[in-house]
Amino acid sequence: MSDFKPLTLRQLWEQIKEDWVSHGRDWTKPGFRAVAIQRFGVWRMGIEPKLLRSPFSILYRTLYRKVRNVYGIDLPYTVQLGRRVIVEHQGAIVIHGNCCIGDDSIIRQGVTLGNRYLHRPFDAPKLGARVNVGAGAKILGNVTIGDDANIGANAVVLSDVPPGHTAVGIPAKIFKSKNYLDPF
Repeated sequence: MSDFKPLTLRQLWEQIKEDWVSHGRDWTKPGFRAVAIQRFGVWRMGIEPKLLRSPFSILYRTLYRKVRNVYGIDLPYTVQLGRRVIVEHQGAIVIHGNCCIGDDSIIRQGVTLGNRYLHRPFDAPKLGARVNVGAGAKILGNVTIGDDANIGANAVVLSDVPPGHTAVGIPAKIFKSKNYLDPF
C-alpha cells in the first residue's frame, strides 16, 4: 500500500469504537469483527522493528482467516477502509486488497469488489463516501463509484458511476437518483 500511514494505539481504539457504534453497538456482529480485525491489521504494520511485529502478524493472520472462513468476509488489511464503514451481513463478501472504500459506506452479503481481467490483477474499485452496495452486487475492475451512489442488488458494475446515481442490472445501467442534489 503506497500511502500507508501507521496508526497509534489510541487511533486504533477510537476507530474501533466508532465502528462499534456504527454496527449498532453489537460486538457480536460478524461485520464489526471483520472491520475491527482489518483495522488491527493496519495498526500492526506500523510496529517497528519487524521482529516485534511478528507476534501481532501471527495473531492478525489467525483472526483474518477465522473471519474469512467462518463468516465469509474477506477484508484484507491492505484495503483503504474509510470511517464508519458497515458490513451489514455475512457471507460471500470478497474485497480486493487494492480497493478503496469511502466513509459511511454500506456493504451487504454476496458483494464482490474485485479485478476484472487476469492480466491486470491490481485493478480494483474505488468507492466514494456514503455508497450503498446492495446484496449480491459485483463491482469489477478499475471503476470509480461516486459519493452517495447506490448499487442495486445483484448489479454487475463494469463502468464508473457518477456521484448520486444508481446502478442496476446486468450489466449495470446508470440512472440519476431523484433525491440527489446536483451542484452543477
